[in-house]
Amino acid sequence: MDSRMRQLRLEQVQAAVEAYSGLMNRRPPSGGWLKAIRESLGLTGRQQAERVGIASSSLHKSELAEAEGRITLGQLRKLADGLDCELVYAVVPRAPLTQVVENRARAIALQEVGGVAHTMTLEDQRPGVERLRKQVEQRTAELLRGRWSDLWR
Repeated sequence: MDSRMRQLRLEQVQAAVEAYSGLMNRRPPSGGWLKAIRESLGLTGRQQAERVGIASSSLHKSELAEAEGRITLGQLRKLADGLDCELVYAVVPRAPLTQVVENRARAIALQEVGGVAHTMTLEDQRPGVERLRKQVEQRTAELLRGRWSDLWR
């Protein structure tokens, strides 16, 4: 895949996950969403268990597993459906994906250029700060035009 296609794909995925970024700092209720929604609807555990066709003890264990972050997506989807809810699942990057890739390329460029600059310093030939900055920019651009999988080795 060429660099333009990689960039386009990255931007498309970034646009898709941006809708969820506002939810990153929200925390689920301490007892979990399943229990909070069930109780807000006025359903007892027994009633909800009957609605989804499981034992009350299984519902209780599932609600506890959700609150503790141990529930499977399939199980959560089934129980959400039983509450007439939709499970919405997303992995939301902490920073824009374009920034993540650029930061990674820049870190590698800094490491590479810094290593050469260190060697040149030992030989009393260290380039100036502006020259080093330009070399880092050039190397970053080269890395971004190359295979992005190489950035993560």
